[in-house]
Amino acid sequence: MGLLFKNEGHVVFKPAKDVDLTPASSELYLRANVKAPRMAGFLVKVFAWFLESRIFGTLLLFILKRDNLIHKLVTNAELEEPPVYVPLHPLDDKEEQDVKQVGSDLSPPELVQQAIECLPVSLEKTSTGSNFSFRHWTILDYSRAYTSGEITPRTVAEHLIAAIHESSTPPLQMSFFINYKAEDILKQATESTLRYEQGVPISALDGIPIAIKDEIDCLPYPTTGGTKWLHNLRPCTDDACCVKCLRLCGAVLVGKTNMHELGAGTSGINPHYGATRNPYSRSKISGGSSSGSAAVVASGLCPVALGVDGGGSVRMPAALCGVVGLKPTFGRVPHSGVLPLNWTVGMVGILAGTVEDAFIVYAAISCQLPPRQLSVSPKVNFPLLNSTKPISSIKLAKYGEWFNDCSDDIRECCSNALERLQKQYGWKTVEVTIPEIEMMRLAHYVTIGSECSTSLSSFLEKLDFEELGWDARVALAVYGAFSGKEYIKAQKIRNRQMQFHMNLFTQADVIVSPTIGVTAYTILDDALNTGELDYINGAALVRYSIAGNFLGLPAVTVPVGYDKSGLPIGLQLIGKPWSEATLIHIAFAMQDLYVSEYRKPEVYYDLLNKNSVF
Repeated sequence: MGLLFKNEGHVVFKPAKDVDLTPASSELYLRANVKAPRMAGFLVKVFAWFLESRIFGTLLLFILKRDNLIHKLVTNAELEEPPVYVPLHPLDDKEEQDVKQVGSDLSPPELVQQAIECLPVSLEKTSTGSNFSFRHWTILDYSRAYTSGEITPRTVAEHLIAAIHESSTPPLQMSFFINYKAEDILKQATESTLRYEQGVPISALDGIPIAIKDEIDCLPYPTTGGTKWLHNLRPCTDDACCVKCLRLCGAVLVGKTNMHELGAGTSGINPHYGATRNPYSRSKISGGSSSGSAAVVASGLCPVALGVDGGGSVRMPAALCGVVGLKPTFGRVPHSGVLPLNWTVGMVGILAGTVEDAFIVYAAISCQLPPRQLSVSPKVNFPLLNSTKPISSIKLAKYGEWFNDCSDDIRECCSNALERLQKQYGWKTVEVTIPEIEMMRLAHYVTIGSECSTSLSSFLEKLDFEELGWDARVALAVYGAFSGKEYIKAQKIRNRQMQFHMNLFTQADVIVSPTIGVTAYTILDDALNTGELDYINGAALVRYSIAGNFLGLPAVTVPVGYDKSGLPIGLQLIGKPWSEATLIHIAFAMQDLYVSEYRKPEVYYDLLNKNSVF
């Protein structure tokens, strides 16, 4: 770390401008110092009781913060940088390669059409004859099938409802959804079918089934945030802005997906609505907190779903479930109508079976519906994926010690993916040092925890804590223990990291890393009714995600292989602020290298009834 000196429990840091970011830097990589055993069942109940105790709670929380280095690296850190409370980056007019600039004041259907025009002509033709062992049906597959009359949105909706029912009951019990209403799905699908019959579909998204994380307002459903109580205290009265955009495009909004309670965990195990199971292995986690959204895409129930990413909560489950996860720049997508659990680190994100589908939905929800956000550019760049060759001269920043801090299977798979990118496209890897990564993880934890407990404070005063899951009770006890001093110190750390990363982006176009440090682990029975505390696996899962949230940077994960057990692995790309077009370009090129190697999940539904193809 960029230290001037340290003593027991006290660290003084160099100014950020004096810290060496070159590969020859003397900065040490500090691995996550997690000191907390896994707990579930009776143990997590006892732990929660102690934390909530006036006698023992204060002492226990002090010990937890001390032993996990929060006191040393956050509370007592001395930094000269002023705090940065919101990671809103200035608009950058630098040109990106092979892009089309469109107005964000266009309507959502117009933006979708602009995105479609950026896709390769080959994608506008059916790929059923291609040499793929498996591929997800795309938005364009559905749209073509509807336009040709091969199938109707109403028929797809009927298949979907049957599949949701089957997946929700024994023996599968996948727990994909918290809430769905067959009659509402059929109503939307019937209206879409009539539009196709009349030859007037609204957009390529017309009739496309899209699921919404239960952290985002979407009528006629309550927004539970994965709880049994929040919707009673905060009723849903309107669609979120991103949902309005999709509805204006004619999408069929199929319900609210399961999530880790209050987004306060990484496993996707919800004691109220069930553990969302991984379609690649039903005994494994799907990741959190956008667990249901990742799983419905992986299982073929929807080509696309919306999630919210506050600490890797879109990218992490996407990687664990073998799908694409896109988190835009902070402020790019309007956040109105999303539960305010983490104001400065959370962002609506997209989970999709393919990069091009993530791009199409990104285009739709980047629309600036009134009232406009003055901080967002009236123009947005769309990547010209129909270019005859991939963008050139891309530089990929890699911090070796951080990149390699993962399981052997992930390290080997992601290293091979990087080599393939370089060999196929002639892109270059730039070795760098990213200082104080563990310090950033802790500062992000203080930030997201403080914002969550503050946003819920008025509700928690009225709440019977027995309505909370036990792991959520522990999380809220820890979150509530952070002080104003610690929150401000965390924002000073945010400033340092923003300086580090902006410096790195003068040397490279993107930062590349694995998306997760471990692949999906087993769901144990003792966690089903109480949730679980597994901070060691949790730290490994979020290891590569934090910069995207804490610093407001765009990021994307793309599937690049499987571990020895056949569980998915993703490679992550972190971009400069407002550089979604470049990220999508690189992600699309990466997908092109691996699409023929993708494997069919253990639990998969073919809503277009083309089983003869795969």
